[in-house]
Amino acid sequence: MTTYTHTAEADIPADTLFGFLAEPRNLPRYFPQMTAAEPEGGEQVHVEAEVHGHHVEGEAWVRPDAERRTLEWGAEGPDDYHGELQVEEVAPGRSRITVSLHSVREAQGDEVQRGLEQTVAVLTQTAAADDRQTD
Repeated sequence: MTTYTHTAEADIPADTLFGFLAEPRNLPRYFPQMTAAEPEGGEQVHVEAEVHGHHVEGEAWVRPDAERRTLEWGAEGPDDYHGELQVEEVAPGRSRITVSLHSVREAQGDEVQRGLEQTVAVLTQTAAADDRQTD
């Protein structure tokens, strides 16, 4: 199994960032390939995405823990794709997010790591912008 990890800081309170990330409907706002994410009850989420020019649909699971500010997710399939994130308060109004992805499929080069870093940058910017709009 291959693991990819990235940590970044953002100018947004940890509880606000975690709340944004724990809402499955926000997934398409920071995963550019994802076109839909609809909770189906419990941990189940129906997801749709455009991957390499193909429309794909499937079932995923999401397990948020608001008390610890952790989130685990995954999707059944041949790659055994799953991951987790943790959000920490590093200063008032500032948080740190650490995201880890796990898959049995190894990617060539640093494509997955770059994609992870870009996704974390987009999600922190999107969450911060959303927070500013609700103030």
